[in-house]
Amino acid sequence: MVTERPSAQQAVPGRKRGPDAEEPRLRGTRETGGWESAARARISETEWRPRSGQRPEAPRRPALWEQRPLAAATTADAREQARLKTRVVARDTEAWQRDPTFSGLQRVGGLDVSFVNGESSRACASLVVLSYPELKVVYEDSRMVRLKAPYVSGFLAFREVPFLVELVQRLQEKEPDFMPQVLLVDGNGVLHQRGFGVACHLGVLTDLPCIGVAKKLLQVDGLENNSLHKEKIVLLQAGGDTFPLMGNSGTVLGMALKSHDRSTKPLYVSVGHRISLEVAVRLTHHCCRFRIPEPIRQADIRSREYIRRTLSQRQERSQKEQKPKACPKGSPGLPANQGRPPKDCDRGSCTEPKDPQPGFQEQPKDRQLEGTGHHEDSDLWPPPAWLQSPR
Repeated sequence: MVTERPSAQQAVPGRKRGPDAEEPRLRGTRETGGWESAARARISETEWRPRSGQRPEAPRRPALWEQRPLAAATTADAREQARLKTRVVARDTEAWQRDPTFSGLQRVGGLDVSFVNGESSRACASLVVLSYPELKVVYEDSRMVRLKAPYVSGFLAFREVPFLVELVQRLQEKEPDFMPQVLLVDGNGVLHQRGFGVACHLGVLTDLPCIGVAKKLLQVDGLENNSLHKEKIVLLQAGGDTFPLMGNSGTVLGMALKSHDRSTKPLYVSVGHRISLEVAVRLTHHCCRFRIPEPIRQADIRSREYIRRTLSQRQERSQKEQKPKACPKGSPGLPANQGRPPKDCDRGSCTEPKDPQPGFQEQPKDRQLEGTGHHEDSDLWPPPAWLQSPR
């Protein structure tokens, strides 16, 4: 016996009829997006609203492929990145690299970008050059920059590297005798989701040997900061101890390095350009007085100090420009129109400078512009409250 299925117009036990009846569920199609979309299309006179007790839908974030300008830029960057990647040289090219003591190496460069706290576009790019093996700063250059390119995972170099390249070019034009023979960058080289990180990008564009030194593990090609990885870190006993970072592809993408005897967190060193991984790891360790290699550490310190000094000077200028002028008081013996506020001086717009509050003591300018102290620990150093560093 075949029971005929009642239609939507026929009475069904348990279902209300009349104006208070609920809208029956409609079977939507793929084009309409489901039964809810079909029901919304049926209600044309009034705006669709969620039922009582139902949460309103949150605005959907557009997918990457729907962001046409960003997607188009990413596609162009991907093509350029692939083109530059073919120029990477992952072997030693200089005579000093083949010497166990790095004989012939005299100048080591470090680069870093520090951001103004709370901002993602205003930053300071810094380049320092240190003598080797003394590790004394012989050249420094910092400048405030505004990063216009958006951050896209895997394409960080297109956001920061142009400013770093400009610093190297300025050094070449101003003081060619201080050109570094190798660059250390706060970032990754071939240890990258696309095999071409900041260190590779900068090395290819400047045609200088370049090393990527990261403070955190970039989890690519199956590399994870899991319990097994942490067990390997515990086995690093003395400064200079390492273990390879091998991905699922079977390629060694970099090395985890215990840079200092008292450091509890390793560095992640990878090839950037024109240097081998073994030499990159040894040189990085030789440049470490603390956890962070001295070239990168000095670039970070100077970029933060430059931001602090620049913002302090701007704040002082702004305060001087906004300081109100006092209205003169009347005094006996002066003409009737003197000692009175001018006609265009509205009430409250001209005020006398208030006395400082009790206990207030103005700091001298040289005290205000003093450099911040640096405290060493397992990381770089605790930044001030209004500064932050990327990566």
